[in-house]
Formats: sequence, structure tokens, C-alpha cells
Amino acid sequence: MRISWIVTASAYAILITTQLNAQQKSDEKPLTALPYTPSLDARFVDKTADPCTDFYRYACGNWNKLNPIPPDQARWNVYTKLADENQRFLWGILEQAARANASRSPNEQKIGDFFHSCMDEAAIEQAGIQPLQPMLEKIAKLKSINDLGAYIGEQHKNGVDRGVLFGFESSQDFDNSSQVIAFAEAGGLGLPDRDCYTKTDPKSQEIRQRYSQHVQRMLELIGESATDAQTDAQSVMAIETALAKASLTRVEKRNPYNLKHKISRDDLLHMVPAFNWDAYLDVIPAPQFEQLNVEEPKFFDELNNELRNQALPAWKAYLRWHLVHSEAPYLSSKFVEESFDYYSRYLQGVQQMPPRWKTCTRLVDQDLGEALGQNFVAKTFSPQTKQDALKMTQEIEAEMGRDIKDLTWMSEPTKQRALEKLHAVVNKIGYPDKWRDYSSVQITPDDFLGNVSRASAFEERRQLAKIGKPVVAASGA
Repeated sequence: MRISWIVTASAYAILITTQLNAQQKSDEKPLTALPYTPSLDARFVDKTADPCTDFYRYACGNWNKLNPIPPDQARWNVYTKLADENQRFLWGILEQAARANASRSPNEQKIGDFFHSCMDEAAIEQAGIQPLQPMLEKIAKLKSINDLGAYIGEQHKNGVDRGVLFGFESSQDFDNSSQVIAFAEAGGLGLPDRDCYTKTDPKSQEIRQRYSQHVQRMLELIGESATDAQTDAQSVMAIETALAKASLTRVEKRNPYNLKHKISRDDLLHMVPAFNWDAYLDVIPAPQFEQLNVEEPKFFDELNNELRNQALPAWKAYLRWHLVHSEAPYLSSKFVEESFDYYSRYLQGVQQMPPRWKTCTRLVDQDLGEALGQNFVAKTFSPQTKQDALKMTQEIEAEMGRDIKDLTWMSEPTKQRALEKLHAVVNKIGYPDKWRDYSSVQITPDDFLGNVSRASAFEERRQLAKIGKPVVAASGA
């Protein structure tokens, strides 16, 4: 089944926001209304260029001159610029929702308190490493490799680092796209791509050297001595390099048949016998399933080897690193800055961190997206607008159906198949008919990392609950 989103909340914002004047300077204030300017501006055309010789320069030359890449961005174009402006409007919604009052709706309370807890940098600084202590203590208490199953299960269950060691999720069955099954995926890496570990050119070697130094500094921030942190960083590199070498390249992943390996639950247990799958699956918790798809069997073979060959202290170092790496954005400034310095400034060339409001707006949108979206829609996309868009879509479909029936070169059986395809498209206009229910997610104004963890755990449960069920077209599912 193909699903057609006619207008989403963000897309709608882009449609009505279009392009602000390129020379207009940002005053770093939230917007209370969506701006509107013409989507085409003749000033952006570089009339000094010959369109027959260099059409790109002719069409975009002045836009590029008037819109240098902002220091907190890795790239910049009309779409990222519009997304940035839309984010400023969401900031306005969140600023208003963060003002505690009795008239707030349940969703406004959640998005407002989440935003407030993220913006309260003084409280985050004061907390320091304290929010990580419970998980660090659990790592310290691991007594054997067999204990990793329950620990990794808890991490995945809480959405702390869904990719630590490997990934486990729900997805459409490659053999039956109407059904959702369990998927086990390669993971466990701290660098963006497996090639970062395998290439031998000077730049790749520098990336690995800088990465090892970054891991060491992060481990020092959680209290390790320089000597211990250096040794642990080497252990992390050894484990991750072995896992990377057993992972598929990006090119290999383009072939879906390289990712299709359906096996039974019992076969999974036999594939990685060194990992306590029973404890893991009990903790996350996954619904009962008979089959799953293991995307990269070679990776899981190597994972089993590493679990057998690497000592427990090495695995504890690996787990400490991935814990602090995944939680760094939600901790005090020294963690945020160190993480930004390597992943954004060094790897992506971003010159400076985004302002705090951008970070917090993005996180609310990421973790409580439909709660924020519902407030966005209430201000920008009325029920009448949705009905008008639906009516327009239905008229377009009806006309397309008439065109198919009137085709002289298409046989009747082929026309019937074409009409079936046309009517199989599910049109989603603006926002879902049933909004996602966040009532079970506890959000408080004074527990930033706790809010992130609880919202992530909610989403993890929602996704895993789809295992063994048919694909649902409604986005609110």
C-alpha cells in the first residue's frame, strides 16, 4: 500500500511560510505568527549570468550571496532556512506552553514542562553527572558477560541508546509489506559510518585518532583517571572496529536482498549464544514472535566472537562510553560542548553550537512530536482547511480515474489494475484523525533527563508493540 501525505504540519508551514526576505536579520525572538512572503523573489536571480550557459547561477546566484551558511548549520538552502523559521514559530508555542497556569491543556503541560526543563540550564549544570549515576552503578555491578542481556535490554527499553551493541525494532516484513515483524540490526558503533573504521587514507586515520581522544575525554568527564580512560578508549576502539569490519557497507545495504534473512526466535538464540537473549527479550519487553529478520548475520556472528573474546572490563568500558555518548546532549555544558566539538565542529564543520532554544524545540518535537503538532495545527490549520484540502484531493482523484477510463491505448484489465492502485493511496491531510495519546508519559518541569528517558521509553514501547500486527496506515497508531 502506498501512502500519500498531501499536507503535513511541517510541510504546511513551509507552504505558507515560503521564503522570508534574505536580507531580513534574525532577532532571536520566538514568532507568534507564521510569516508570509512570496515563494519566488526576483532579487534572487543573478541576471549577470547567462541561463543558457549556467542556469544554476542564474536561478540561485543571488540567493547564495545573500544567504551565507549560518555558523550553527552544516548546510543551508531554502528548505533548511524554512525549517529554521518554522522552528522559531514552534519556539513561540513552547514559550507560551511553558508558562504554568490552570488553563493549559494536558498536551500543553507536557510540551511546556519538557521545554522548561530543557531550558533550565542552571538546574542541569547543578545536577552535573548525577543523572547518570544509577546507570553507571549498574554497569559497575555487572558480574559476567551473561549479565549484558538484561542491561542492554533496559537501555533499549528506555530508548537511552537504541543502537548500543545492536538494534532491535519493528518493521515491515520484506515478504509481506502488510505485516510488521521484529528486526535485529547491526549497530554498536560511535562513528557515523563503518568505513570510518576501515579506510586507511590519512583523513580516516585522523578521524579515528581524534575519536579515540574524544572517547578518552568523555570517560574522564565521568570520573575516570586519564590513564584508565586512555586504556578504556583503546578497548572501545577494538570492539567497535571488529563490529564495523563485520558490518555491510552503505553500497551493500542498497541491495534489499542483502538485508533479508528471516529466521526463527530459536535460531536467533543459537546465532549469538554468548548473549542472553531470554533476559534481553524479557526486559525490553518484546511481544511473542516466531520469526524475525536479522539484517546482517555476519555482524551477529562477530558480535558473538567479541562477547566470547573480550574481557568483562573491556565491555564495561564500552558500555560506559555509549552511555555518556548517548546522554551527553542532556547533561551539563562540559558534556554538551565536548560532544559538539567532535561530532559537529570537527566532523561536520559546524562553527558554533545552536542557541539553547533551538536544541530544546528540536527535542520536544522529537520526543513529543504529535503533542506539539496538535498545538501547531490548532493555530495554523483549521478543520475547514483540512476539509477543503480533502475535497480538492478527492476531486483530483476522481479526475485521474476518469482519465484512466478514457485511455484508448490501455486494455480493460490494465485499467482496472490502474484504478486499484489509484484507490489504494491513503490520503493523509494535515494531521491524523486520531492523535497519539501521551497521557501515560510523565513530564515534569524539573527533570530534563528523566523527561527524555520517559518519552523515549514510551516511543520504544509503541514501536515494539507493532510486532506481529498488520501495518496500520493511520499515523496516530
